[in-house]
Amino acid sequence: MAATASPGASGMDGKPRTSPKSVKFLFGGLAGMGATVFVQPLDLVKNRMQLSGEGAKTREYKTSFHALISILRAEGLRGIYTGYWGQRMGLSAGLLRQATYTTTRLGIYTVLFERLTGADGTPPGFLLKAVIGMTAGATGAFVGTPAEVALIRMTADGRLPVDQRRGYKNVFNALFRIVQEEGVPTLWRGCIPTMARAVVVNAAQLASYSQSKQFLLDSGYFSDNILCHFCASMISGLDVLVKVVRYEGFFSLWKGFTPYYARLGPHTVLTFIFLEQMNKAYKRLFLSG
Repeated sequence: MAATASPGASGMDGKPRTSPKSVKFLFGGLAGMGATVFVQPLDLVKNRMQLSGEGAKTREYKTSFHALISILRAEGLRGIYTGYWGQRMGLSAGLLRQATYTTTRLGIYTVLFERLTGADGTPPGFLLKAVIGMTAGATGAFVGTPAEVALIRMTADGRLPVDQRRGYKNVFNALFRIVQEEGVPTLWRGCIPTMARAVVVNAAQLASYSQSKQFLLDSGYFSDNILCHFCASMISGLDVLVKVVRYEGFFSLWKGFTPYYARLGPHTVLTFIFLEQMNKAYKRLFLSG
C-alpha cells in the first residue's frame, strides 16, 4: 500500500525511498473520506435500522429498501447527506470519523508495514501483517471514538420527535455540546467494544488486502494497477465480513445486514483504490527519476 520509488532510488538502509510519514497519514485520511462521500447513504440506512425497535411491532423499518424510501419521503434527498449542508446529522461526522480513525489506522499500518519490510523488499508474513493491522485498528478506534459518538448521535437525531431533537448544527457543535452537557468521558463511551471490533476488522481487512495484492502480483497475471487494487480490496472486504460474522455472530448483523455488507464492500474498495492512486501519483511526481 505504500508509495515506493523505482528500484534505483534507495535510502540509507537500502530500502526504496518512500513518502514521509506525514504524507502516509494524510493519504490514509483522504482515502477514507473520499470513500465515505460515496457510501454515506448506505451508512445512514445501516445506522437507522440498527437504532430501530427490536420487535416486529416496534421495528420502524422492515427492510433496507424500506428504510431508504422512508428517509427520502420524510427528509428528502438532502436527508441522505444531512450534515454536508450544515444540517442536523450525517456526513460531517462521518468525514471527521475518517479524518481521525482512518487517518490513524492506515497511517500506522503503512509506517509499521514498511518498517518491518526487509531490506531486500521482502514484506512481513501474514501473521505479522495481522498483528500490525490489530495495532493500527485499536489505536485508530480510540482516536476515532469521539467522532463515532457524534456520528451516532447526529444520525439518531433525525428520527426523534421534533421537541426531543438535540438540533446539532454540525459535528463540531455536537462534540462541544456533548462535552459541555455530559462531560469529556462521554466522548469515549463504548470505546472498549469499538476498539475490540476494530481489532478484528483491521486484522482481516488490512492484512488480507496486503496479502491478496502480493498474491495477485506474484501470480504474473496482474500488474500494480487499479484492476489489481480492485480485486485485492474485494477479497479483503469479503474476508472482513467473514471475520465480523464469526466475532459477533451471524444474526447480530441481520438487522441492517444488507446495508452493512453493501457499504462494507464499496467503502473498502474505494478506500484502497483512492489510497493506491494517491501513492502512485506521489511516487511519480516526487520519487521517480
